[in-house]
This record gives sequence, C-alpha cells and structure tokens, in this order.
Amino acid sequence: MSIIRITREFSFEGAHALGGYDGKCCHIHGHSYRMAVTVSGNPIEDDNSPKKGMVLDFTDLKKIVNENIIDKFDHALVMKEGALLAEDIGRVYGNVVTVDFQPTSEMLVIHFADIVKSLLPEGIQLHSIKLWETEKSCAEWYAEDNR
Repeated sequence: MSIIRITREFSFEGAHALGGYDGKCCHIHGHSYRMAVTVSGNPIEDDNSPKKGMVLDFTDLKKIVNENIIDKFDHALVMKEGALLAEDIGRVYGNVVTVDFQPTSEMLVIHFADIVKSLLPEGIQLHSIKLWETEKSCAEWYAEDNR
C-alpha cells in the first residue's frame, strides 16, 4: 500500500511579545496565524471500516488540533514564563498562555509539532507543520529534519 499525506489548515488569532528582542516585536502585538498540519500513513484497507480508504479522518485531525492547540491559543497572549506583568495581564484580561520558551513562530511550531505527534493514532506520523504569522512569513517543521 502507498503512503499518503493529508493536510488540514487551521487559523487563529493571537498575540505575543518577545522579551529581550531588539526590535518592534519586543512589544505586545498580534497576528492572524494560519497553520497547515500534514500527517502520513497508509489508507485503511479494512472492508468493514467506515473509514476505509482514509489515512486519518479529517474530522479526527481537526479534533486533535482544535482541542489541543487552537482552543488554547486562539485569542490568547503568549508570553514566556516569568515575563514581567504576564500574571497581572492574565488576571485583568484573561487568556494568557505562558510557555517555557521565547514564543517565536519557530518555537511555537516546534511546540505544536510535539503536541500533535503525541496524540496521533498508531500508524499515523506527523509529516510537517507550517505556521504563518503573517501572509508572507512562516516557520516550518518537517519530521525528516528532526529524526
């Protein structure tokens, strides 16, 4: 059987600040993120399966990503743990996500890849994640580069 890749796109709104950065992104600012998640595997061959011919039901992939990434990061302010005022901002405005890394697109895409990889069913591999923070700028994670 052939290995097939399937991709689902997602979008969310979010803000971040890059503490210690020497440019404008040290300030709190927002993005309209777009993310493409690609997984690979063999299409199901079981004649009795309602998913016959699918690598993974797009609905299942959507559920994994929405419940574990989009629902958490959509309309959130992402800041590094210990960032000045992060707790105060969260208390006043809510939905502040703190992470143990500088919340650049590069580091977010690594974080998202770790989440998705850990939740995929047996026989399905994460192939890639591409995260656009603007229309023209993105970070990419590929399994083949991270073996």
